[in-house]
Amino acid sequence: MSNPLTLSAPADEPLMEYSRDFDFPVHDVFRAHVEPDAYAQWIGPQDVTTRIDRFEPRTGGSYRFVHSRGSDEYAFRGVFHTVRQDEFLLQTFEFEADPEVVTLEYSTFTALPGGRCRLTGRSLYPSVESRDQFLANGMEEGMSDGYNQLDEFLARNGSTG
Repeated sequence: MSNPLTLSAPADEPLMEYSRDFDFPVHDVFRAHVEPDAYAQWIGPQDVTTRIDRFEPRTGGSYRFVHSRGSDEYAFRGVFHTVRQDEFLLQTFEFEADPEVVTLEYSTFTALPGGRCRLTGRSLYPSVESRDQFLANGMEEGMSDGYNQLDEFLARNGSTG
């Protein structure tokens, strides 16, 4: 069931592009990105727990969540700029410990044959250096872990059509 994450970070551009296929319908994959209880169960590395403080997945809404690992906490926040049901999310993303690095994140949900979904995304960073810092701190592994956990979540919770 676990499909690999494909991630590209062009050397001289402050962006990252990624793609991941899921063996579940677009609606289910999208729903797991916009329902706070679902989102908390899969986002991030396997060794963190997630608390949702605010989650308003609508155009103009905001969010804040906190990853915990032992006594350490890592908070993230952002604003949803565009939300199109089962199609597209445009949002900002900010690690609160580094408030000068705000990324603009695009996520597109595309139906594939056999009731599957392809998630593609692009993250724009203020600089190549800030993007490289996120990558050096384990972002790719965290994304892979999270998407594997999303597979498990969707398998446990079944399709909602």
